[in-house]
Amino acid sequence: MCPICRKPVVKGHAPFCSKRCADLDLWRWLNGAYSVPCDDDSPGEFEGSGLLSEDGETRH
Repeated sequence: MCPICRKPVVKGHAPFCSKRCADLDLWRWLNGAYSVPCDDDSPGEFEGSGLLSEDGETRH
């Protein structure tokens, strides 16, 4: 089942039903529609990992 429109999946466009739905999903990714929520007040997994700079910003 296509995650965008819920139509049956087509082999050439799996896991989508069409190029249109695949392109729409890509557009959503590129525009930040999909994201993982996080608590910006708590660095969590980055503390002590060396991934934070001295001012608390994430290193790239």
